[in-house]
Amino acid sequence: MQHEFRTGLRHGVAIGLGYLSVSFAFGITAVAAGMTPFQALLISMTNVTSAGQLAGVSLIAAAAPLTEMALTQFTINLRYALMSLSLSQKLDGSMGWLQRLIFAFCNTDEIFAVASSQPGTVGKRYLYGLMVMPWLGWSLGTILGAAAGSLLPEFVRTALGIAIYGMFLAIILPPARRSLPVRLAVVLAGGMSIALFFLTGIGGGYRIILCGVTVSALLAWLFPGEEAAP
Repeated sequence: MQHEFRTGLRHGVAIGLGYLSVSFAFGITAVAAGMTPFQALLISMTNVTSAGQLAGVSLIAAAAPLTEMALTQFTINLRYALMSLSLSQKLDGSMGWLQRLIFAFCNTDEIFAVASSQPGTVGKRYLYGLMVMPWLGWSLGTILGAAAGSLLPEFVRTALGIAIYGMFLAIILPPARRSLPVRLAVVLAGGMSIALFFLTGIGGGYRIILCGVTVSALLAWLFPGEEAAP
């Protein structure tokens, strides 16, 4: 029904506003790495993934091999496959395979959280509405940041570019304060990345893969989750 689209649109406004500020920082980062504003916008319009895009821009600027780029993106964005599997249990009969592919394009962490919290099942009209504002906010923020990055002095671009790392800290710190496994994951992954950088000189993409896979496997072994009751 049409009202379902409007409901999804309304629920996506807050996400879109949040993405606007984060993608502004990405736009600045992309231009600082040597990309044009149009190239930065094209990346955001076709890839709605903050961590993946930031890592991708860094690898492109470093002229990393395509295999390193592909494996890095696969590792960083693998969580979307798990979120999609979980959300598939809430989809109603209107979500055929084509509708699922369209929604998968913009199934971000925040969209997944909002969609999963809805009572009952959700359909294509609601999910399409939920996607619109986040996608527009992500794209608009990128072009604004890229344009600003082309005009602002270098020291200002550098300062604003740090904002995107602030977003990652904002995501990590709250759960790290409450959870020992999360704190260990942050410390171990950070320490391992620093050690690999200074001791081996392994590229940034491969460091992300090694640290992510190794630390997540170790903590999954040390802190196994309890099985849900049947």
